[in-house]
Amino acid sequence: MTEHTLVELHDVGLDFKSRRVLDQISFHVRPREILTIIGPNGAGKSCLLKVILGLYTPTRGTCKQRPGLKIGYMPQRLTVDTSLPLSVERFLTLANKGDARPLDDVLRRVGARSLRHSAVQSLSGGEFQRVLLARALLREPDLLVLDEPAQGVDLQGQQALYHLLAELRDEQGFAILMVSHDLHFVMAQTDQVLCLNQHVCCSGSAESVSQHPEYLSLFNHAEVEDIAVYTHNHDHHHDLHGHVVAEDGPAEEHRHQGGCHHD
Repeated sequence: MTEHTLVELHDVGLDFKSRRVLDQISFHVRPREILTIIGPNGAGKSCLLKVILGLYTPTRGTCKQRPGLKIGYMPQRLTVDTSLPLSVERFLTLANKGDARPLDDVLRRVGARSLRHSAVQSLSGGEFQRVLLARALLREPDLLVLDEPAQGVDLQGQQALYHLLAELRDEQGFAILMVSHDLHFVMAQTDQVLCLNQHVCCSGSAESVSQHPEYLSLFNHAEVEDIAVYTHNHDHHHDLHGHVVAEDGPAEEHRHQGGCHHD
């Protein structure tokens, strides 16, 4: 493992009793890289993340982290007791060992500063995802691990979230390892894609994976035929709900090559 590698997997396999969940998984994550893992339901994507996080021990092979690696984790979902009075400020302070000093800055950076005193239970899907992102950023990570970060977020909110993640990577210099089923949205932002179905079916640039026969065979034609590169216009930003706010002049429209499909 070199100094230019944050995480390295070599022939990783994972079994639950007699069921094989992962088999011969090998790849590495480099500093500042955005690597996206895609695959059908049941492909083992979340289990692979848990191996990387150290929550599961591989049955076979090795998973190594760079010494001292700091990981920020954003789960696919987090259930909060609706009867528990919990503000965003309190939620994040608890996650940050009682230290509220960085909250204003991190909430501002994810576009959620106005939510500081809101009840967590009152947040929309997009708002809560941004709060979870803020929670992960409080660790000042070298690697940000995201499990379906756009889960429960509408299409405009997804576009805004993926663009924000790329901006944060550029500004703060961490790497991103992300599970997503929305390849057509992450294509413009990701550096490498790994297509998983218990084993690595194919990997490479997003565009090359989207045209790979093994990738195409995993998804039905209705899902694949609308996948296209999402090209983001950078003369605007987005509010919490994904609405376009122009930097100068009137709001700009998104530009897409081809259509969009979301299941």
